[in-house]
Amino acid sequence: MARRPLGALLVAAHFLAPGPLRIMTSHIETLVQQLDGKADESYDARAELVWIGADAIPAVINGLPSLGGFGQLTAIEVFEEVGDPRCGPALIGLLDSDNPTVREWVAMALASLEIDDAVEPLRRAYRACLERATPPDWTESVGIRWALTELGARTPVVTPLTARLRATAAEGAPGWPSAHFAEIIYDLADHAQVILYSQFWRVDAGRAYGVSGPGLDWELDWTAPWEHLVDESRAWSPLEASEAPSATTSSSPPLGSTVPTCTRRGDRCRPSTPRKSATAMWSRAT
Repeated sequence: MARRPLGALLVAAHFLAPGPLRIMTSHIETLVQQLDGKADESYDARAELVWIGADAIPAVINGLPSLGGFGQLTAIEVFEEVGDPRCGPALIGLLDSDNPTVREWVAMALASLEIDDAVEPLRRAYRACLERATPPDWTESVGIRWALTELGARTPVVTPLTARLRATAAEGAPGWPSAHFAEIIYDLADHAQVILYSQFWRVDAGRAYGVSGPGLDWELDWTAPWEHLVDESRAWSPLEASEAPSATTSSSPPLGSTVPTCTRRGDRCRPSTPRKSATAMWSRAT
């Protein structure tokens, strides 16, 4: 029997044996599927994918359509943690998801990753919210408006008096002394703005701590005329002001957020931040 050259055997072995790259790719693909697993399994997979970094992103993108809602939310967290803009097109595709929480998280991820191509898809997503009659104070609507603002497609607006009364609270966050809370309420209402809810913060030794408010349970009927919404918020908000904490407390957005923003009546205005909204105002165009 003729002997094969040693070189031929080595070449054959090279092509038959699984290489380190393929083993690593297979491992990453397994981690991606584990994002949809139980909480501990999903958390561990997320942590390892973030540790792997940019090399994991293509597999996460490819596996995204096969994941359920929980897995997709966790994948979005991976995208944000790694900060790789290659995921932009895949995220934009998820704006059509049937899951409103996925749509909300996608919008905010697109903004945090600074995906400029997402502006028009985000506008379409917001129009879809309007067509579904999604209340404008629900987190999906708020998240999309926040994303558009962060991407430069919306301009923050605040009334002159409220802007003048604004102070810098702890850690550079904008806020308003609670002593002026009622004054701010009437100023906003006089400018046809609707106040949705407020959050109080106690400033102590340069740090801000959330303070429990009166917990008034009131909702606005978004099918009512705008003038009625303004009157309703003008009537309810002073009740919060009457329960306001001491003067050492600021009524302010959470640390790191911006002042409330107002735009045209169609999309009105957004609270300062989507997940931890504090004093939030809405306005029609004037």
